[in-house]
Amino acid sequence: MKKTIVVSAVSLRKGGTLTILRNCLEYLSTLAQTGECRIVALVHKKELAFYPGIEYIEMPDIIKSWSRRLWCEYVAMHDISRQLSPVYLWLSLHDTTPNVLAERQAVYCQTSFPFLKWKMQDLFFDYKIVLFSLFTRFAYRIHIKRNDKLVVQAEWLRKGFARMFELPESKFVVAPPTSARQKTPAGSAKESVCKSFLFASTPDCHKNFETVCRAAKLLEKEVGTGKFKVTLTLSGAENRYARWLYKRWGNVRSIDFAGFMSKERLYGTYAQTDCLIFPSRVETWGLPISEFAAYGKPMLLADLPYAHETAAGSRQTAFFHPEKPEELKEQMKRLVEGDTSFLKALPETDIPQPVTRTWEELFKLLCGEASSVF
Repeated sequence: MKKTIVVSAVSLRKGGTLTILRNCLEYLSTLAQTGECRIVALVHKKELAFYPGIEYIEMPDIIKSWSRRLWCEYVAMHDISRQLSPVYLWLSLHDTTPNVLAERQAVYCQTSFPFLKWKMQDLFFDYKIVLFSLFTRFAYRIHIKRNDKLVVQAEWLRKGFARMFELPESKFVVAPPTSARQKTPAGSAKESVCKSFLFASTPDCHKNFETVCRAAKLLEKEVGTGKFKVTLTLSGAENRYARWLYKRWGNVRSIDFAGFMSKERLYGTYAQTDCLIFPSRVETWGLPISEFAAYGKPMLLADLPYAHETAAGSRQTAFFHPEKPEELKEQMKRLVEGDTSFLKALPETDIPQPVTRTWEELFKLLCGEASSVF
């Protein structure tokens, strides 16, 4: 009898979380098509991540409220697991641990929001982010000890969650993003009297664009215009936070509110940029850091655990306090003046086991001794 693997991901619809769902189901589709396993996916809409051989259960109404989400996790999924019984492995891809009947159970902890040190202004810009950071601390705890394994993307999250929920670190699997580092970047920044800086991110208040904007304004006052340019991947019209940023710093000539960039345009911008700035107050991984690190060019990063781990192995890196624009301004000024002596090469780090690099490795580990499943 074929073993049944269930993946629940009813709230994943966009961005990096949707990419994880797609990569997960793409691998499981190969197993389903060979007849080795029965794969069932609980999703918002199957067209978001459709792969052959997989059975889909669509639940489009769950995203309408947190009460529906909780009902889904702790009532509906229990009924579904009973209907699909026997379930060998149930993997939840969205942080919470559902109340299900399964021989083995695991949860993929995608968000780092439980570690966000929110500020009062976050409530003004997007109160949902603050509520989510508070709610996830509560939601994570429910049934968390049912899991045989908990999957995280970084070692700092393994340590943080283990401490927060009083779980042994051995229960956590570190699975870094599969696209963590580009191997063969094309092109390089052209020699220019104008030093170019880039902060690539979405216009969310925890991304901390204001520290970059304040630093750029301070630097422009000291060195004048034409000596440097800071490119931001927002236009200033996306939401309340973006409009506030543009209203306060849209007149700073050294700041370019460039707007959203496609992946192709972003990689082209990487190649032509002298230095990456990444000031975000919380990240699970910080993918632009690992993408830009492949170019071997300078990076100025928030002095936070995620940035230190993601930047491991980079060649020219410095860290600044994410709430001190004056500190960032001084680092930018030194680069504008041609001084790179403060930049350091960071050693590679060995992540303690268990750690996996592919979805195949991850599922073999989650399935325990049942390697015959594959």
